[in-house]
Amino acid sequence: MQKTIFITGASSGLGKATAKLFQINGWNVIATMRNPEKENELKELPNVTLVKLDVADGEVIKKTVSTILQSHSVDVVLNNAGYGLIGPLEALTDEQILSQVQTNLLGAINVTRAFVPHFRERKSGTFINMTSTFGLLGYPTCSIYNATKFAVDGFSEGLAYELAQFDIKVKVVAPGGMQTDFAGRSLQGGMHDAYAQLVAKVSEGYSEEQLANYTKAEDVAQIIYDAATDDKEQLRYFAGNDAIGLYRERLELTPEGQFEKTRSQFIF
Repeated sequence: MQKTIFITGASSGLGKATAKLFQINGWNVIATMRNPEKENELKELPNVTLVKLDVADGEVIKKTVSTILQSHSVDVVLNNAGYGLIGPLEALTDEQILSQVQTNLLGAINVTRAFVPHFRERKSGTFINMTSTFGLLGYPTCSIYNATKFAVDGFSEGLAYELAQFDIKVKVVAPGGMQTDFAGRSLQGGMHDAYAQLVAKVSEGYSEEQLANYTKAEDVAQIIYDAATDDKEQLRYFAGNDAIGLYRERLELTPEGQFEKTRSQFIF
């Protein structure tokens, strides 16, 4: 029987790569995005349905999911939509912080909540939530982004226990750096003169030379596909050698040791 995946943030980067991978493997794909009228590649693929959705709007999420479930039986939900709010905390406005939380955290929570009754009644289904290595380790100029990704990780772990009784799986995929246009397309934030030296140091990680060493979106999409189909009772999947290395390092070091090691890199 043909299965169906519901994907948020499918217009570009990892979301689009994942939509294409599932489609080529015979799945029905419901690819959601804020501006589906601008998407020209996915709309040409069979078994791909484009749906308008802004995950920052809770009421729209409820209505959209309700409509989808009238004509589709969804097997996997991928909460992928998000962006990075990057900058020193002092430089960020209330509006920027609220938008980051609404999109990265509340978006995932509200999409999940809308699908839970469907999965519970079927006694099957899988939620896959995208976090990041920034959901494992704090990083300067990323405090609010870190907050949302740490929160999604904790939300996912708690929910996995909560829904296990209904044979519903909850999984987290945590990529390291990816070769996508995330930096140019999604990163938002502000500047503050007091942090100029720090920002310059952090920006080295977004150079073209550094990006070339990052994992391809297609490789991360394959890990998402594996998580959706391996039937394992596994919570976290790490995508990319840098993500795996960071997680191992965190497990090996005490929290104090990890903090001191990282902190020393950003004292000038």
